[in-house]
Amino acid sequence: MVRNLKLVLMAGAMWFAAYPAGAVDKVTVAYFLEWPTANQVAQVDKTYDEAMGVPVEWRAFGNGNEMTQAMVSGDVQIAYSQGFVPFVVGVTSGAPLEMVGVAVSYAENDLCIVRDDAGITKDNASELEGKRVATPIGNVTHYKLLRTLEVLGVDASKVSLVQMNPADAAVALVRGDVPMACAFGGALDRMREVGSPLMTGAEQEEAGINTFDIISVQKDFADQNPELVKTFLEVTANANSAHDAAPDADVEKIAGAAGMDLEPAKQMLSMFSFPTVEEQLGDNWMGGGVQQAAKGVADLMVESGNLDQALDDYEPFFNTTYLSE
Repeated sequence: MVRNLKLVLMAGAMWFAAYPAGAVDKVTVAYFLEWPTANQVAQVDKTYDEAMGVPVEWRAFGNGNEMTQAMVSGDVQIAYSQGFVPFVVGVTSGAPLEMVGVAVSYAENDLCIVRDDAGITKDNASELEGKRVATPIGNVTHYKLLRTLEVLGVDASKVSLVQMNPADAAVALVRGDVPMACAFGGALDRMREVGSPLMTGAEQEEAGINTFDIISVQKDFADQNPELVKTFLEVTANANSAHDAAPDADVEKIAGAAGMDLEPAKQMLSMFSFPTVEEQLGDNWMGGGVQQAAKGVADLMVESGNLDQALDDYEPFFNTTYLSE
């Protein structure tokens, strides 16, 4: 995956050099289906378009690594709710991206589900060794899986990880192809029909395994169009604030934008939190917490063989300017 990204980086270099400042007639934003977020009210109402003064196209992706590659190639300028791990892997490999905000914090919506008939729990998790586990590779779900295995004393090198996006992982688990599958979003509802979490979100948080997605930008685009990025974050913050004040007011719009039925979307939203600008600038987040987490993620990805080497410092890839100005 990292080698493929490097090829995309080479191909995208010419696009960046030819990208003139101010020549923006459209902004394309990457997002996930079956992942309802408060800002989707502004997406549906075209509040972003009106505030930014340009059409905003929302393009769905299957995982965060695809978002990175789309930004590197110039097809996407902003990624909303990109996984933290794909971002870290991307910038480590040379992708010219910056994190400019926290999109959503969550715990119970990114889990590993064990089939009930597998007989595996957190107490005997070592029985996963020698077995196949379906998971998206190189994203936050993958990172959480590795950290969970570490906490439970499982040798991750003895577990066969099979690359599958959430929808496919759910199918594999339900069909019995794997004893455990890891996923996020709506796929978890289908997976829970045949199993239970290896560790709940609350148990993971107690073990220091935090879960959040970010807002990232293509750096050249942001450097040349700072007002567009700032406005995007302002609209997002306003949408988050409105949702916090009246969580049920616009759930139908959010569900529609996420491609979900109303009740599953409402249930998922109830387990999400959307940090305020003040919170995002605090020590736990972009005031230092995520920078430290980036180094930890990168080092763990190197240990697991999914990244050649980590950088010494990840501070340059976090930019609070658009939030604080």
